[in-house]
Amino acid sequence: MSDPDEITIVLADDHAVVRAGLRLLLEQAGGLRVVSEAGDAESALRTVLGHKPAVLVLDLNMPGDLTSLDAIPQVSERSPGTSVVVLTMQEDPSFARTALQAGARGYVLKDSANTELVAAVRRAAAGETYLAPRLGAALAATPAAPSGPPDDLTPRELEVLRLIALGHTNAEVGTQLYLSIRTVESHRAHIQQKLRRSTRAELVRYALDHDLLDD
Repeated sequence: MSDPDEITIVLADDHAVVRAGLRLLLEQAGGLRVVSEAGDAESALRTVLGHKPAVLVLDLNMPGDLTSLDAIPQVSERSPGTSVVVLTMQEDPSFARTALQAGARGYVLKDSANTELVAAVRRAAAGETYLAPRLGAALAATPAAPSGPPDDLTPRELEVLRLIALGHTNAEVGTQLYLSIRTVESHRAHIQQKLRRSTRAELVRYALDHDLLDD
């Protein structure tokens, strides 16, 4: 019988040996229980929706149509009780900024996981934010990217919006970005929802107003 005070976790990493090590690390800490695992972002999202864990530990770079960065806001939207902790080799502060802006609660570097991941999971489950300590100063010292389109569009959504505004069909967008039509349709729906614009003409106008069609 499960302990109601346990923090439930879904682990998503495309390397089984990494998942095994992380599971051992987390479950030995006490009060943490891994309820399921996934090998890509799309299956991670499905697994989260099935288990509704307190925390999703998500590798930033995994194969598949759905990127980890694109999965983060979907987790937040479709499983509001699940906090996302990103686990990555990426030390570039811009990646941390993007992940946190997308809705991640934690950002942990893989080479420090043995000392930082448990703390990040506990903090995320409590609704707090955890950033790898050695990235904190770098993030503060690195200016944010120049102001671009508002409305919290992700980098992938910006790519999709630009191609749609240039007149490409969903199928053509998918071909250019190596995405399935279903994934493109999902991105387009999120774009329309965020921008509160539903027609192609309105999306083109938005893209023009924000200089998205310039090379």
